[in-house]
Amino acid sequence: MRAVLVGPPGAGKGTQAQILASELSIPKVSTGDIFRANVSGGTELGKKAREYMDRGDLVPDEVTNAMVKDRLAQDDAAVGFLLDGFPRNVPQAETLKGILADLKTHLDVVLELRVDEDEVVKRLSGRRSCPECGRVYHVEYDAPKSAGVCDHEGAALYQREDDREETIRHRLKVYREQTAPLVEFYEREGLLATIAATGSVDAVTARAKAAIEEQARKASS
Repeated sequence: MRAVLVGPPGAGKGTQAQILASELSIPKVSTGDIFRANVSGGTELGKKAREYMDRGDLVPDEVTNAMVKDRLAQDDAAVGFLLDGFPRNVPQAETLKGILADLKTHLDVVLELRVDEDEVVKRLSGRRSCPECGRVYHVEYDAPKSAGVCDHEGAALYQREDDREETIRHRLKVYREQTAPLVEFYEREGLLATIAATGSVDAVTARAKAAIEEQARKASS
């Protein structure tokens, strides 16, 4: 199974990617993991990426694309993979198509986790972090025993800048602008499966597995 996972910030992609990759017995491939592995491993691509990062610049697509190609060519990805965080736009999707063609394979499914934007804001803006141990709480879903105080450290919890509503709304706007065309691209390719990313983690996982299985049936018929 060769799959791509897409969805807005707060949709639960990281959680679902970990679970689905484990249950499907395929590696989870995220751009964050790829970057860390290349930079910490001192690869040529990692050194190039580090140059941009040290200057505070965005790592250009050609470096990211090369890292992804290198990762997907590794032995463990021969049986399949679950891509999380790549592609983020149509040009990257075209690049991925070319990478897989070079590897003489193709995508089986692109799974979109769809969630209402107000729900995303509610999920993310309610998060509070401990400055001491890093534990993340939620004011509604996972509140500390004493409001605003870490259960373990007794430290005052704080709201990260990324979790402020105005920041979240901006991230969602960027996601809409970049990813709406990507979703349309994969829909035209006949690869898109969309599920509601609401409810419990188990419920979302069950929907995801059913959607993947249905797409696999379509592809084989």
